[in-house]
Amino acid sequence: MNHPASYLRVGALALLWGASFLLIKLALTALSPVQVAFTRIALGAAVLVVLCAVRGIRLRGDRRLWTHVAVAGFFASALPWVLFSMAERTVDSGLAGVLNATTPLWTILFGFLAGTERGLSPRMLAGLAIGFGGVLLIMAPWDGAASGIGLVACLGATASYGIAYVHIGRNLTGSRDGGPAPVPLAMAGMQLVAATGIAAFALPLDGLPPVRFDLVALLAVAVLGVFGTGVGFALNYRLIADEGPTAAATVTYLMPIVSVLLGALVLGEQIGSRVVLGIALVLAGVALSRRNRTRVPRFPAASGAEVYTDLATNHPMK
Repeated sequence: MNHPASYLRVGALALLWGASFLLIKLALTALSPVQVAFTRIALGAAVLVVLCAVRGIRLRGDRRLWTHVAVAGFFASALPWVLFSMAERTVDSGLAGVLNATTPLWTILFGFLAGTERGLSPRMLAGLAIGFGGVLLIMAPWDGAASGIGLVACLGATASYGIAYVHIGRNLTGSRDGGPAPVPLAMAGMQLVAATGIAAFALPLDGLPPVRFDLVALLAVAVLGVFGTGVGFALNYRLIADEGPTAAATVTYLMPIVSVLLGALVLGEQIGSRVVLGIALVLAGVALSRRNRTRVPRFPAASGAEVYTDLATNHPMK
């Protein structure tokens, strides 16, 4: 990396996003899954709105742009975060973090099906096969080791990320009507603002249960929203702008390690040798399936389109 501060940003992102699954597990002792998702989205949106205001960046766009942003907010934030919160009622936080690492595999698969991903090379096909083979090994449906609907919800969340990133790449990058491309930080803020509204409509799905007063749980969801979501978005945007997507993607490989370690240290979660092998296969598959990309020029030389595209496709935990 060209900037010493980038190493700190990678470490901070790995810690923030890897810890997100532990924070979700802790928050669920006081809030329902939808309440956890809504709170983190609203707090993250507030952080990004403030950052944009401080920098003089305005969150604005026409109806067509906001429609595409709302779709991105649904598939990249509201839906997957509700699903992960639902999943962690039965799935260990560390295992949820491991399955989150499959996001790049789903993105490539859906991109190919949608025609936005160029032909898959034998190396990428091998990566997809190895990565999803690792998922199958982790779930182990042949011996009843899977946690049922919880693991399915985790995979549904990561598949939702894949759909979102294909949509973002097709509809939310490049200049619009001959004008300049939207500023990446503004796009991230708009996405979370839209997701906040969507998640608010989903609150009745849980039956609006009362929030229990549990200081640890409430602090967990506050940290998850302010730091894991709002500050995390801003850090990732800055890292990609400075170093390009390849360096930023390093976080993808560190997050599962952090989530597993924190789950074991804080909650006493345990993983067996089968899951460890599955983790190794998933990460190997992700590494193999990555297409070599030209490094994004350092901000501000990079256009908003370039940075936002890579912000999406290399964003392992939204």
